[in-house]
Parts: sequence; structure tokens; C-alpha cells
Amino acid sequence: MKYFFGLLLIPFLLFSCSEQPMISGDLDLSHGEEWKPMVYLIRPENFTQLGQSFVGKILDSSEVDDQGHFQFATVTNVEGPNLLEVVVQKKGEQYANRLENENPETDNYFPVVWNPGETLKLNAAIDRFQSSVIIENPTTVNATLLKLRDLKKNAFLKYQTTLGQLQGDEQLLEREKALYEYQSALMRFADATKELFPALMTIKWVSPEGNYERIPEFLVGQSRKWSAIFPNESWVQELAVLADKENLPILIGDHIPNLQFPMLDGSESNLKTILEGQKLLVLDVWASWCAPCRLENRNVLLPLWKRYHDLGFQVIAYGLESNRAAWENAIEKDGASPWLHTSHLEGDQNPVMDSLRIHTIPANFILDGSGKVLAKNLHGEALVDFVANYLGS
Repeated sequence: MKYFFGLLLIPFLLFSCSEQPMISGDLDLSHGEEWKPMVYLIRPENFTQLGQSFVGKILDSSEVDDQGHFQFATVTNVEGPNLLEVVVQKKGEQYANRLENENPETDNYFPVVWNPGETLKLNAAIDRFQSSVIIENPTTVNATLLKLRDLKKNAFLKYQTTLGQLQGDEQLLEREKALYEYQSALMRFADATKELFPALMTIKWVSPEGNYERIPEFLVGQSRKWSAIFPNESWVQELAVLADKENLPILIGDHIPNLQFPMLDGSESNLKTILEGQKLLVLDVWASWCAPCRLENRNVLLPLWKRYHDLGFQVIAYGLESNRAAWENAIEKDGASPWLHTSHLEGDQNPVMDSLRIHTIPANFILDGSGKVLAKNLHGEALVDFVANYLGS
């Protein structure tokens, strides 16, 4: 099936009141005291606008009658299919195209795919709109969107439960792991689906704020997948720009450039020199003020270095430091002096972060002897297991 994204840019639409409504439905209003008796139809005009607030074009609005019924007129002179968003708003919200992406149980919009000539019938509870939508006799693509919704809701509930058990800066890595597990459920869905629109929606739901720093391989993989199938579609072309490797952190399978390092002892070195004779190198990006980084030094990197250094294991730790005394003090307190340390003493605005194209710590790149990235951002037991498996001990 061909997708006509370019046709979504038509500057005006014609509505016909004589035809069956394109989308209609019934809302359960029993808990709707806080909600406007209105439903809005929003059209994202490009991939960037999908699932985002304040940017989608408002095509139509419909009052909800006392029985909860609403309907949108039929759009004419538009080819399809079209990915649209059906939206409800709380009382007092002045923007019809404000979309919530905080909690799938209560988020206020649902994406649907509509083809000219089709009629869609939706049922939902107004206060639990996204999580409760039912589409009567859905097409394959809309059934896939419903399946995606259910998967997202269940994965998010598990994520929320885990977060409730994790408190304090020391557990930042555990919280990030929980987020990754939630995202992984969605990423597996996108990798498996044969439906373009649900895949694009999944990409946006994986990170509504558009931050793919920790998962750039997913973004690149999706771009390659859909560019091979729909190379001329504008939304896919937008995805390809977003997935340009030059705009993303260095990927697993790529080689790290020959970074230049000002060492703790005042000497200068580079990555190529440090890799000589090594089988496995952890390029660790940390800071003296980063609580989880400090725990990683003591509980993970130090035991690994002691056990595997003689087998060809090395660590070079790049510090996001501006105060040399604080940096040296943290190294001493953590027992981290056995491995290599480097910093430009320029804080988080430094050449190494720029070369790696990252902004978040703790971060690490696990390299083989040639500088190829074998894995990234492994911490705790995951890093211990990787090193043990790779070095065979």
C-alpha cells in the first residue's frame, strides 16, 4: 500500500455534510466533570508534529451531546491514508491541539488511520481516553495501533511500579534501566511490525521528547527499514534526517576516532596508543559530582580491573571536571587510581563529549583492540557479565 504523506500538505480541506461522518463515536461521560464536552480532530502535517502538542492542524471539532455522541464531517479532495489524532481536553485548556504524553492510562489523544470513503466508529471513556479507546471493526492498521496502545500501557505500568521502588541519586542507573526496559518493549514492536504508521507512532512514543541519545541504534534501524520500503515518502525522509549518524552518538559497530587525551599526570596520549596490546577497553565518561559514577568506580570498575587487567582489560576514565582538586580527590577516595584518567578540565563542554556526540553521564563505550564499539552504557552486573564473557573467565 502506498502512503501519500505529501498530500497532507494541502492548504485547505472541503467538508461534505451530506455524507456519512468520517469519524464518529460515543464517550462515557460518567467521570467527565473535569472535561470539556468536545472532541477535536488534529492532523500532524509532518513526522515531527506526530504526537506533539500545539503543532498539529485542527481539522474539525465536535460537541459531545448528552448521550456522549460526537461526529466529524467527511473530508473531501484528500487522498490517503491519513494519520490523524482524535483529542479531548480538560476544562480550562485553551489549546485544542495540546497532547498529553505523561501516562498512557490517562493521556488525552489516540492516533487513527483514515482513508477517504471510510467511516470510523470509536468508543472511549473521556477521562481515560487513550487507554480506553475501542474502534469498531478496525482495519488492519488501526488494529495494530490498538495493539501498540495495549503494549505501551502494560509496559508503562511495569515501569511506574519499578520507579516507585527506586529513590535517590544513587539509583539513577536502576531508573535508567527501568526506562530502557519500557522503551525496549516498544522498540521490539516497531522492529516487528509491517505497518508504517504504527511504527512511526512507536518511534515517537519511545521518546516523546525526541531524546534518542541512549538508543540511537533503534532510530537508525527504523530509518533503514522504512527507507528501503518507502524511500520517497516525506515522513520517512524526515526520519532519515533525524537518524543521520552524524547527529547521533557513535553507534555500536562503529570505530571511535583517535581521541586526544590530556592525562592526569600531565602527559598527552591518544586512544590508538592506549589500545595497543589491549583486548578490551572501557572508555568511561564520569564526573566527581556524579553519585552513580562514584558507586560504579568502587563496586564495578575496581573489581573488574583487578581481575582482568592482566588478561588485556583496561579502563580509561574521562572526567567532566573543572576543578582538578575535586577530580583527584574523587579518584583517590574511590580507589580508582589503578586505571587511566584524563580530563580537559573544561566541565561538560569538552572535545571528548563533542567527538562522542553525547550529553549524558554515566556513559561508557566498550571497545575491542581496534577501537570498535562492542557495546555501550553497560553498568553493574551487565558490564561484569560482558567482560567475563568476552575475556573468557
